[in-house]
Amino acid sequence: MTHQPVATSDKLDAAVLKVAGVVVLGAIMSILDVTVVSVALPTFQTEFDASYARVAWTMTGYTLALATVIPLSGWAADRFGTKRLYMTALALFTIGSGLCATADSITELIGYRVLQGLGGGMLMPLGMTIMTRAAGPHRIGRLMAVLGIPMLLGPIGGPILGGWLIDTASWHWIFLINLPIGVIALVYAWLALPKDAPEPSESFDFLGMVMLSPGLALFLYGVSSLPEAGTISDNKVWLPMLIGAVLVIGFVLYSFKPKHPLLDLRLFRNRNLTIASASLFVFIIAFMGAGLLFPSYFLQIRGETTLTAGLLMAPQGIGAMLTMPVAGMLADRVPVGRTVPFALVLIAAGFFAFTQIDPHTSYWLLCGALFVMGLGMGGTMMPIMTSALKTLHASEVARGSTLVNILQQIGGSVGAAVMSVILTNELNGSRPIPGVTDPASGKAVSEAGLAIAAQQHPELLKQFPVPAALIERGLDFAASSFATTFWVGFALVLLTFVPAAFLPRRREPSQLLDGEATEQPPMPVGLH
Repeated sequence: MTHQPVATSDKLDAAVLKVAGVVVLGAIMSILDVTVVSVALPTFQTEFDASYARVAWTMTGYTLALATVIPLSGWAADRFGTKRLYMTALALFTIGSGLCATADSITELIGYRVLQGLGGGMLMPLGMTIMTRAAGPHRIGRLMAVLGIPMLLGPIGGPILGGWLIDTASWHWIFLINLPIGVIALVYAWLALPKDAPEPSESFDFLGMVMLSPGLALFLYGVSSLPEAGTISDNKVWLPMLIGAVLVIGFVLYSFKPKHPLLDLRLFRNRNLTIASASLFVFIIAFMGAGLLFPSYFLQIRGETTLTAGLLMAPQGIGAMLTMPVAGMLADRVPVGRTVPFALVLIAAGFFAFTQIDPHTSYWLLCGALFVMGLGMGGTMMPIMTSALKTLHASEVARGSTLVNILQQIGGSVGAAVMSVILTNELNGSRPIPGVTDPASGKAVSEAGLAIAAQQHPELLKQFPVPAALIERGLDFAASSFATTFWVGFALVLLTFVPAAFLPRRREPSQLLDGEATEQPPMPVGLH
């Protein structure tokens, strides 16, 4: 086995930055792809003559593939080596992207998106493992801050890039753009990542895989079906959620029996990992749930284009870029329990502004709130992840990063589904317009529904001639529905303070050097 020396210097040397470059490239591809495709859903409806529920499977299929493959990444990293597996994941993702651009039907596109997800699902947990091992205990905070940049900028850059590519070229280019990036990332990974010679000593937990991967996929399928069904009592929602939950609970009970389970829940005996995971889970539900509705407000209530909505979200990314490097350095020197609560205060302050929105709220106020929220986010996500992984032994890092990524995936899916259902139910409370029905469905048109549609397609007002006061009333109701949903997100941000209060407030020795004190001379860390 080859080893990579870990320096005790606080500076990020060229070798470590090269490794970070590979991981950031992979993360950018994976995260941008999710947000870019979300912008293209209306285009897919037109191109493939499919319903929204059908084209939404281009997102759901990708998510289910992620949920299936993430539990395998920890075992596979130890069994096959991180470099080999990371390059395989990059290749799968790139090939899947190329195939997506060739799709002639929505069914083909969904199938190719699943292939993409099988590669994309391994990129983030493997990237976190590679970066944690390369950085060593003294520099993990600032190196994780580097990985955090694409995680926070993806939701902002994706809509801008997707809107521009679709407007200037075609939907095919949201996938084709991944090809040159993927080839560069593969060559870069081959040159920059240290060679590793894994020692396959662990047996594969086949029974655990049979329970956990389908269990997660079924549970998230049920959650993802919730916005479309509108109620948890729908068979398409509660049945897969129940079966999935039973399988996952079965895995939890079983996982303490084998010596090497697929997902090592024994790691939760580490207090820092448990507290950090709980903080991250609640935070992700709020951020990924309500956060995805920020651009929807600009699109549906203010009538902005996709590109403009993406640009209006940019202050959030700018704020995150300013604080993330500082937060990374502080995470290496100051216990995260002393810094994260202050960052959460900034997020809560920015979030509160969105609970007060109406159809005419000043863009200066909203962009300022997004900027303040970004400052807080830059000081929250990656320091919490650093706390989760820093006190693990080097041999536990792959399993630990897998646990963290699974919680992120579940939290993001639950948050997006819950917020969508709350917003939909609020909008459904709008009063119907007497004598006005939708020609396609034959259902009554509500004031809020017509107002939102008219913001995006003003020509509809010629088809449905109604008083301007009615449209204004509908917009007011729709904006109030968004505000109510943001109140739920705000409450979840406040809830994050509870587990965050238990984050470590004093320095604890890192175990990344396999139990040796960090003040001792440098010693090698094996790349498994």
